[in-house]
Amino acid sequence: MSTVEAEQGLLTMLIGGERVGAASGETIEARDPATGELLGRFPRGDAADVDAAVAAAVAAYPQWRRTPALERAAHLDRLADLIAEHADELALLDVRDNGSPIREMRNDAHIAVAQLRYFAGIALEARGETVDTGPDRLNYTLRQPFGVVGRIIPFNHPLMFAATKIAAPLAAGNTTIVKPSEHTSLSALRLADLLAEAFPPGVANVVTGYGDEAGEALVGHPQVRRLAFIGSVEIGLAIQRRAAASTVKTVSLELGGKNALAVFPDADLDLAVEGALRGMNFTWQGQSCGSTSRLLVHESLHEEFVARLAGRVEGLKSGSPVDEATDTGAIVHRGQLEKVLSYLEIGREEGAEVVAGGGVASGPGLESGVFVRPTVFDRVDPYGRLAQEEIFGPVLAVMSFADYEEAIAIANSVSYGLTGSVYTRDLATAHRWADEIEAGYVWVNDSSKHFIGVPFGGVKNSGVGREESFEELLSYTEAKNVNVNLHSRSV
Repeated sequence: MSTVEAEQGLLTMLIGGERVGAASGETIEARDPATGELLGRFPRGDAADVDAAVAAAVAAYPQWRRTPALERAAHLDRLADLIAEHADELALLDVRDNGSPIREMRNDAHIAVAQLRYFAGIALEARGETVDTGPDRLNYTLRQPFGVVGRIIPFNHPLMFAATKIAAPLAAGNTTIVKPSEHTSLSALRLADLLAEAFPPGVANVVTGYGDEAGEALVGHPQVRRLAFIGSVEIGLAIQRRAAASTVKTVSLELGGKNALAVFPDADLDLAVEGALRGMNFTWQGQSCGSTSRLLVHESLHEEFVARLAGRVEGLKSGSPVDEATDTGAIVHRGQLEKVLSYLEIGREEGAEVVAGGGVASGPGLESGVFVRPTVFDRVDPYGRLAQEEIFGPVLAVMSFADYEEAIAIANSVSYGLTGSVYTRDLATAHRWADEIEAGYVWVNDSSKHFIGVPFGGVKNSGVGREESFEELLSYTEAKNVNVNLHSRSV
């Protein structure tokens, strides 16, 4: 399925190595959020299609499990080669389906390649250990795969998540079913061509459809014993409930964030301004659970810092996401735009001051799309809705603090705990903040960056489990203990 074929609407799922439509024949429209153009239609999969995908994954599992780890790694490397070969095409599909700028989606393709190669490289590390239980016994553990793994991914990094989030399960010997967001399924369906080339039939499957149909069927399927989801807290809670109602499952969740970035009086201001700008992830419209969307600035430098940051934000170029010069593209769909705009009103109602942006983006070429300007609110109530609730859009809430105790109290006042950042030259402050902030991933004098092999995940309502690391690989295995009595007697 090339980009041209996608535009013609010839889109199918991958189940058991075959390209198929939904059993019902129903489809969903894919539209470009920057132009409103119809890009194509893809299958509206439901429980029948999930059943077929699970059956295919179950059938493929025994042989895939018996495939030596280095051979499984070779398949992952093959997929990485194919994605690298088609990176520009895949990135453009994401741009047109998701609305984020081309340079960001191209970078997502490169990250996908790197992550696949990382998990291929550590495939042999999913191993057990021996335990000394005495001279007449041999005791050892085995690391064994679960079987069929379901992965439900969000709309903000469609290709990157579709490719990388199957790497650890497949490396560990599981078979997989990916359910992409109904808002951004095109790159996953193009990826399905590459999966069919890189893996035996049934090892990697792609089912598209709505969350409350295909997604719910995948979560509730009794033969899917391991699930992972990236998305909102509300859906994460629903997945935990639904999964528990069908059979005992292992579920990992990477959920929302309302993440704090604190700037102390001794910070390098140039570095901190850049960090606050980058940490908000304006270049994919703030649509990131890891965005540092709460900016805490010490009162002694508040005015200067906000003025400098506001100037930088106002200088960001909103435009067509296919333009290499665009800084911030389109919101993924109109419903998400309406949510963002509602929070702009909430901020004003709570008395916050708009110092940058504050409304729909306008200009040549933006008339038919779903665009909003990157926005900075100053003098935000730390305990109001603008500061406490995840928006998942380009809205930064700025507040001041008097001392460390007030800053850490504000930072930990939310129900989330995904990321956090601190800017200071004082090592004691930096390490105290890293220890005391309730977050799973912390930057010191930095923001937004991820690193290969480093565990990423949240605490509190931001999730359960760690990804992008060795911990993720092990999470797709179960430990089995074997005890052998070496002392025998003749009967």
